[in-house]
Amino acid sequence: MRAGNAVILLLLSFLSMAPYAHSETGEQGWLRYAALPPPAARQYQKMPLHIVAAGQSPVAGSAATELARGLHSMLAENLLISSTLPAQDAFVLGTPTEIHRLLPTWNSPSPLAPEGFSLAPFAAQGHNYWVLAGGTDRGELYGAFRILELVAQQKQVSPLSEAPSSPIRWVNQWDNFDGSIERGYAGRSIFFDGGHVRADLTRVSEYGRLLASVGINGVTVNNVNSDLHTLEPEMIRELARIADAFRPWGVRMSLSVDLSSPQAVGHLHTFDPVDPAVAAWWRKKADEIYKVIPDFAGFTIKADSEGRVGPSKYGRTPAQAANTVARALRPHGGVVLYRGFVYNNHLDWNNLKADRARAGYDNFRALDGAFDRNVVIQIKHGPIDFQVREPVSPLFAALRHTNQAIELQITQEYTGQQRHMVFLVPMWKVALDTDLRAQNRSTPVSEIVEGKSFHQPLGGFVGVANVGLDTNWLHHPMAMANLYGFGRLAWNPELTTPEIIDPWTRLTFGNDPKVVFAVNGLQSNSWRVYELYTGPLGLGTLTNILGVHYGPGIESAERNGWGQWFRADSKGIGMDRTVATGTGYVGQYPPQLAKTYESLDTCPDSLLLFMHHVPYDYLLHNGKTLVQYVYDSHYEGAALAGSYPLRWKRLRGLIDDQRYYEILGLFDYQAGHAVVWRDAVTEWFQHISGIPDKLGRVGHYPDRIEAESMQADGYTPVGVSPWETASGGKAVVCNRSAACTLTTKLGRPAGTYSISVRYFDLRTGVSQYDLQLNGKSVAQWTANAILPPAVVDPHLDGSTSTLFTVSDIRLKPSDTLTLRGTPNQGEPAPVDYIEVERQ
Repeated sequence: MRAGNAVILLLLSFLSMAPYAHSETGEQGWLRYAALPPPAARQYQKMPLHIVAAGQSPVAGSAATELARGLHSMLAENLLISSTLPAQDAFVLGTPTEIHRLLPTWNSPSPLAPEGFSLAPFAAQGHNYWVLAGGTDRGELYGAFRILELVAQQKQVSPLSEAPSSPIRWVNQWDNFDGSIERGYAGRSIFFDGGHVRADLTRVSEYGRLLASVGINGVTVNNVNSDLHTLEPEMIRELARIADAFRPWGVRMSLSVDLSSPQAVGHLHTFDPVDPAVAAWWRKKADEIYKVIPDFAGFTIKADSEGRVGPSKYGRTPAQAANTVARALRPHGGVVLYRGFVYNNHLDWNNLKADRARAGYDNFRALDGAFDRNVVIQIKHGPIDFQVREPVSPLFAALRHTNQAIELQITQEYTGQQRHMVFLVPMWKVALDTDLRAQNRSTPVSEIVEGKSFHQPLGGFVGVANVGLDTNWLHHPMAMANLYGFGRLAWNPELTTPEIIDPWTRLTFGNDPKVVFAVNGLQSNSWRVYELYTGPLGLGTLTNILGVHYGPGIESAERNGWGQWFRADSKGIGMDRTVATGTGYVGQYPPQLAKTYESLDTCPDSLLLFMHHVPYDYLLHNGKTLVQYVYDSHYEGAALAGSYPLRWKRLRGLIDDQRYYEILGLFDYQAGHAVVWRDAVTEWFQHISGIPDKLGRVGHYPDRIEAESMQADGYTPVGVSPWETASGGKAVVCNRSAACTLTTKLGRPAGTYSISVRYFDLRTGVSQYDLQLNGKSVAQWTANAILPPAVVDPHLDGSTSTLFTVSDIRLKPSDTLTLRGTPNQGEPAPVDYIEVERQ
C-alpha cells in the first residue's frame, strides 16, 4: 500500500522541529533524547523508520510524533508518519480495533487494560511490524514513551506488556491565582499570574509531556486552599485553556474547590450539603464545567482543616459533603478526592491525651462505607505532615469499604525544599511496603490504595508536585528524580529504588558507568543522610513549623495548638502514643502491628520517639544511649553531606558544565547547611538533657572564631532566635550604610587551610563580603542566594544561615584575617563565625 499525502504533511511538520536541541538547562528533564554513540546506535539499525498512527485523536497523534521525535534525536534517523500502511517495515500504533482495520490477521496478545499497552513484532504482507497496541490512546502514548526510555538507556527493545496499578495517578499543584505557589520552591506558577490564567501556556504543555512520560494522568492545578473565585463562570472559561494544553498528553485537569462555593459564588444563603438547593447548585455547576472541559477529571476538597470551612458548620459529615458533590459529577464520569487531612490545629498542649496523629482515623473510621463510589479519600502517607520519617497512617487499614488514594509530597516542604538533595522514593517505599495486617492477613499499603486489598473500584496515588517557572522545574536538578520516581511508583509500586533511580540517572545524565554509579549512590542514600542530620528516631524533622518549614527550629513544635509535639523536658523526650499509658494512637493499627509499636522491645528505633516517651539515657537496640545516638548520627550525617561536593567533582567533564556547576553549588550549600542542622540539634539535646557528648564534639569547636569575639569596626552583636541556630546564640550585624569589618590575629601554625565564613543571607538585600589576609583580598562574594521560601524573611536563624568556604589558603602564625561586610537594602551583612581548618 502506498502512503498518502498525510505522510508528507506530518513529516514536514515534524522536521520543522529537527534536529532536536540539547540545551542542557534541565528543561527537558529526563526526556533529553541525547544522541547515542554510534556503537550503541547500531543495535537499533533494523528498527523501522516509518510510524503508522492508526488513531486520529490528539493523544494518538502525540504518541506518534513523540516516538518519531525521540528516535530521530537519539538515532539521527528521519521517521515518516502516516495513517496507512507503507510498503516497508513500520511501527503500528493504535487501539486493538484501530489496528485490526489495518492488519486484519493481527490478534491482540491479551486483553488490554484501559491505559495499558503491549508491544510485539508481527509479520504480514512481507513486512515486519512492531505493533504498539494501547487499551486506549493513552496506552499508546505510554507505550511510545517506554520504547524511547529503553533506547535512551541503550537497552534492547523487546516484546513487553504493561498496565498501570490504579486509575488515579494525579499530581496536585498548590498554585494560587496571583502566581504564587504555597510550598513551591522553584519560581512562580506555570498556570497563573495576576489573578488570571497565563496568556502563554507553553510550559503547561511541556509539563503535560513530562507527566505523561511516567504515566501520570491527572493534575489538580490550584491550591487545596482554594480561591473562592475558582468556580466563577469567567474563571472556568479561563481554566479551560489549561485543560486544552494538557489534553494532547492524556492528562486531565481537576480543580480544588471550597465547599462554601454555593454560598460564595452562587449567593445561596447556605452551603449545607444536605440542602436541596445546594445539591442543585453543584449539579448545575458541574454541567457548566463539562460544557467547556469535556474531559474534566473532578474536584479535590480540603474542608474542616487549617481554617477551611466544611460540613461541620452544619453538623454534617465529610461523607454527606463529598457525596453531594460526587453526585453532581457522576453523570459526567468525574470523581471527588476528599482529603483525609482533617484535624484541630488548636489542640490543648496541657491535655496529655490530645494527639493530632489520631485525627484522620477518628474523623473518618466511622464513615467507612458511607461514601459514594466516585469518592476517594486522599490520605497523607503519615498521620502528621510529610515529616522526614513517620509511620504510615492507620486510616489505610480502617477504610475497608471506601476508595483510597495515598498522598505523597514531591515538593520537599519538610525535607530541604529543593536546596538539599533528598531522593524521596526510599521513604515512599517504606510507606507503600508497610504491611498493615488488616483482618490478620497481608495488606501492604500499596495494595490497599490500588484497591486490591479490599476490592475497591477506584484508588491510586496523588503527589504534591508544585513545579514552577524555574527552567528546570524544581530548582534542584536532582529533585526531578522525585517527580519521575512518583510517576513510576504510581504506575507500578512494586518497583524497587534501584529500578527507579538507575533509569532516571541514565535518562538525565547519560550512560557513562562512572556517572551512573556516582549519581545512583548519591541519590539512593540521600534520604538517610538528611534524616541523620535533622530529625532522629521518628521525632519529626525538627524544622521551624511556625515559619517556613526549612531550617532548624526545634522547640517551635512544642507548647502550641498544632500538635506536632514531642514533649521534651530535662528527663526525657518523645510522644507517648501507647494504649497502656499514652494517647491510644497505637491502638488504631490492626492488632499485629499495634503490638509491635506498643512494646519498647519490638518498636523499631526509627519510630521510637513517635510512639514512646523515654529518658535520654534509654538504650537503643544498637546499644547506644538515645542522646549519644543523636550526637553520633548528626555528626555522621553532616560528614556525609560534606562529602557530596568532592564526590561530584569527580564527574567534571562527564556532565555538561551548566548542570555540573549548578549542582556543585547546591552541594556546597547543603554541606554547609548540614552543619547548621548538626550544631543546632546536638547543642539543643545537650542543653536540655545535661548529658555531654562522650566524644567531646558538641559545643567544642577549636577551629571556630566567633564573630562577636573579633575586633569589630561598625559591627555590633545581636542575639539569634532560636538560640541554637547560631554559634553561641549570637551573631553580629552592620547597621550603617558604610562597610563594617571584623579582624583577628590567626596565630595558626604554618600550613594550608580552608577558611569558612558563616553568615546569614536574607531576601531583603544583597550584602557583599570581602575576606582579606594581611590586607589582601582572598575571596569576594555576594549574599544573593535564592533560599526558600519566596517571601521576605528578615530573621537571622537556621533557615537563612549560609556558609562560604575558600580552600587552599597558605597561612603562617603572624597572619591577620579581616572580613569586610557591606550591607544592602536592609540586609546588615550579618556574620555568625569564621572557621579556619587545616587541610
